[in-house]
Amino acid sequence: MHQSRRASDVAFELLLTVLFIGVVVVLCLRLSGSHQPTELERIFLQGELHVVSRNGPTTYYEGANGITGLEYDLIKGFAEHLGVTLVVHEQENLTRLVDEVAEQKYDMAAAGLTITQDQQDLLRFALPYHEVSELLIYNRNNPAPESFDDLTGKTLVVMAGSAHAETLRQLQLDYPQLQWAEHSEADMNDLIEMVHRGEIDYTIANSNAFNMSEPMYPRAGVAMELSHNRQLAWALPQSLDNSLFNKAQAYLRGLQLNGELDELIASYEVPLDLDRGGALTIAQRIESRLPRWEEQLRNAGQEHNLEWELLAAVSYQESHWNAKAKSYTGVRGLMMLTQAAAKDMGVTNRLDPIQSINGGTKYLKSIYDRISATVTGEDRLWMALAAYNAGLGHLEDARTLTTQMGGDANRWLDVKERLPLLAKRKYYRNLKHGYARGWEPVEYVENIQRYRTIIAWHNTFKRHNIASGGADPHSDVRPVTFLNNTALPYDLPAF
Repeated sequence: MHQSRRASDVAFELLLTVLFIGVVVVLCLRLSGSHQPTELERIFLQGELHVVSRNGPTTYYEGANGITGLEYDLIKGFAEHLGVTLVVHEQENLTRLVDEVAEQKYDMAAAGLTITQDQQDLLRFALPYHEVSELLIYNRNNPAPESFDDLTGKTLVVMAGSAHAETLRQLQLDYPQLQWAEHSEADMNDLIEMVHRGEIDYTIANSNAFNMSEPMYPRAGVAMELSHNRQLAWALPQSLDNSLFNKAQAYLRGLQLNGELDELIASYEVPLDLDRGGALTIAQRIESRLPRWEEQLRNAGQEHNLEWELLAAVSYQESHWNAKAKSYTGVRGLMMLTQAAAKDMGVTNRLDPIQSINGGTKYLKSIYDRISATVTGEDRLWMALAAYNAGLGHLEDARTLTTQMGGDANRWLDVKERLPLLAKRKYYRNLKHGYARGWEPVEYVENIQRYRTIIAWHNTFKRHNIASGGADPHSDVRPVTFLNNTALPYDLPAF
């Protein structure tokens, strides 16, 4: 009896041991073999962040020095923050773009998406990085509509699947007669161009997109603001995994706190407040005058490592691309060189356009190189232009004043606030170089920023039209095809 009990005890202990070992083995197998990496871990493992976007002025496009654009710079910074390679996928159809992100085909979208209730049902939006207004755009050659009743019987076309279509659906509750068509292939810039050309009566555009395109399409104007404070944000798939979402939130919050986000947005939202006549004039002269000097501007830019579009903008600001231009102050030529600057740069004839371009570019680069090494990037470029206009001494005075007033002397946005103070005695009397018409270099730089944007975009559109077989935006004929499946509620004009 005693021996039988001992045998059963041993058997029971053996069973417990086997069960314990089995549990340990199962746990080890689960821990080692079936752990699912988080979204962030997966991105780290593959070394790539896959982002979908739309090609355009407010998202990303090919500039003189490669891919650029607000969305691109923002998402590229995030990829660099993660230490992975950015892979951008292009999807021009907005509805498909949203669906593909929702289906987790991409890690996220950086496409200038507006946060709307419809899209929040499909996507998870990160911290908003920008706010815009929705504008009703009309052709300035026609009377501006004063109410939604004035839209009856007119052609109003918006992007399919856009926040603008959602806005119109909400407005239709109060204005049942409101009708519109949704274009599945065109972007805001395309639709603004169609209004400019009189192909459609109205469209809706975000304020940032309209500001970028207005100089190219000066006959398009703002009839009314439909909404304001519409938030733009990155979009991620709906998921229980918060790893990538939380990382994006922290990154954007950091950019907001240190001021980098505001500075980045400001660099793309240069004040394009040309009047209609000014916008039409530069658009016409880009066609009629710039081609004559483009090759030399490109050569000079390449030699001195400056964008040719920037040099074109400087020469337009100085002379409107008139090689024989003269000023009562004594400056002359395409780049309006002073006698002293011309002598320093080896220019013997300021009215010789080739000498003027080469001398002016060399002079600008010499100023650029003399600015403090602590000033970098586009801050250095804008300060060089301010010094080109007002003199390096006055720029340094403004930087000194900026430091004294608690600003950042290496940041153009801070320095340009202090430049106008050089005209006030209470400030300039204590500065080395004294009085200056300090508002002039600020206006000078802002004008060049405007012209540079217009010229760069004209060049981009020209390349795009050549590649796609389309017409020039200023020509009289442009084929348009509506590819959405929804029937139009009225006939469009013959194109």
